[in-house]
Amino acid sequence: MRQHIPGGFTLIELMLAVAITTVVVGITIPLTGSAIDEFRTGAAARYMAGRIATGRMDAVNRSRAVALRFQASTPDYQFAPYVDGNGNGVRSADIRAGVDPPVGTPRQLADDFTGVHFGLEIGVPDVDGARNASTDGVRIGTARILTTSPDGTSSSGTLYFHGRRAQYAVRVLGATGRTRVLKYDPGARTWISR
Repeated sequence: MRQHIPGGFTLIELMLAVAITTVVVGITIPLTGSAIDEFRTGAAARYMAGRIATGRMDAVNRSRAVALRFQASTPDYQFAPYVDGNGNGVRSADIRAGVDPPVGTPRQLADDFTGVHFGLEIGVPDVDGARNASTDGVRIGTARILTTSPDGTSSSGTLYFHGRRAQYAVRVLGATGRTRVLKYDPGARTWISR
């Protein structure tokens, strides 16, 4: 004898399935947006730390100073690598005169990391714990040139990156030329190593 199995859903079952799907999608979309923002901002910070490390190795290999120069542009800073052409370090005047030539093309963070900019959000303390009086994300001296030397040292400073919610920093330690990638934890109100 054959048993008859019903093939459809009741209206109540269908409404329950739609309600559960709506709740799951409603929870997932904001989490996914935050995760993408976190990923992009962290990737931008690691990318810049890598560019600095590459400049450091390039300076050692060339036996000449190599620098990343940051210039205010629209909508964000533009950065490009330069090499010391006359033995006195990479300087703005020498770049303008063509003595310190570029060794790469200018880039902006938005070229590779959509929604990520140089900057420190209002209310977020800098990596030293001081209240930020400026949202400027490039803090490496007035000329905004981060120089790496043939002896492995560099100029020191901090670069800040922010997405919609995520805040990262790359700290450059001048004596060693090494970098540290840090992430701001708003819950603990502190910077943590990444």
